[in-house]
Amino acid sequence: MKNENRNQSLSRRRFFKQAAVAGAALALPSGLNRVWGGNTPAASKSTGNQTPAARGVVITARRVLGSGAAAMEVSALGFGVMGMTYNRSQHPGKRECIALLHEAVERGVTLFDTAIIYGPWSNERLAGEALSAFGDHICVTTKFGHEVVDGRATGRQDSRPATIRRYCEESLRRLRIDAIPLFYQHRFDPQVPVEEVAGTLGDLIREGKVLRWGLCEVGAETIRKAHAVQPLTAVQSEYHLMHRAVEENGVLDTCGELGIGFVPYSPMNRGFLGGCINEYTVFDEHNDNRPTLPRFQPEAIRANLRIVNVLQEFGRTRGMTSAQVALGWLLHQVPWIVPIPGTTKLSHLEENMRTLDFSLPAADWQALEAAVAAIPVVGDHYNAEQQRQVGF
Repeated sequence: MKNENRNQSLSRRRFFKQAAVAGAALALPSGLNRVWGGNTPAASKSTGNQTPAARGVVITARRVLGSGAAAMEVSALGFGVMGMTYNRSQHPGKRECIALLHEAVERGVTLFDTAIIYGPWSNERLAGEALSAFGDHICVTTKFGHEVVDGRATGRQDSRPATIRRYCEESLRRLRIDAIPLFYQHRFDPQVPVEEVAGTLGDLIREGKVLRWGLCEVGAETIRKAHAVQPLTAVQSEYHLMHRAVEENGVLDTCGELGIGFVPYSPMNRGFLGGCINEYTVFDEHNDNRPTLPRFQPEAIRANLRIVNVLQEFGRTRGMTSAQVALGWLLHQVPWIVPIPGTTKLSHLEENMRTLDFSLPAADWQALEAAVAAIPVVGDHYNAEQQRQVGF
């Protein structure tokens, strides 16, 4: 019986890969549900004869980023590819990363996030090699703006129209696609008015090289100016229980007013809210930016673990891990939020996706917010140099 199940699983995987390479339609779940507020679907039932994806959780819930012609329907949780090669210490080999990305697609994830600066270039290449065969069944978003010269980041921004066009062409080649589903400006360029950036993206959209566009880490006024020229699909900023600036500076309210989606990056505070980091954690000095951040200094980690303890206590009586609590809180905020947690582990992918199994009353989330708010967060989320690149 075990051999029979194993053969069935292997046969289906071969078929899946061959169908993807041939550009055939993927057998993703039908009857997609829109997820509004805290509504979540029940977990899939499993039987002994099902494939690995069916034995695990499969996302069927969908959310919509943007509105009108700029709207894009995606899975209720996305996948941040960055940490597979960049800024997150040691990582598996390319083959293992590709296998996990394929697993995410098979389990219903349709939104994948990368950027030119991640590497630079290597993360886009990985995403292209792993995901291009799935065609328009998924969306691989990427970002421009950080200047890259001879394969190295300069620390400067360059969003001049000619540069945007060049970066677009280069990203298309690395991602192995004909059009970028969603092209973000990664950081605001003080030398180029955002209206000019929006106009360039509008031209690229009309030419069919870009389908939609977005902004990262900008303020409400910048969002309004850009959206008036070329409607935005999404704004991407850091947002989680330890960093709620977008609630205070009007960004979330502006997105809601204008019908723009919101994509929180680092939804678990760079892994911290998952509960696996403490003051003794050793980060790779060659491939991890966390030791440069004030919030990841040993004394700050030690103090902020009290917040993780609150999430763990909250989740313990509800059958949730602290990571699921962190993601669940985000999903509850508004229906047009789509977090993009990243991972290199199948177990964490499963854990993240299981968040959609839980539906809690608003009063529970309010109690969690109050408990977290009672604990002061120690350390800024960025150092001074990185904070200067944030457009608010």
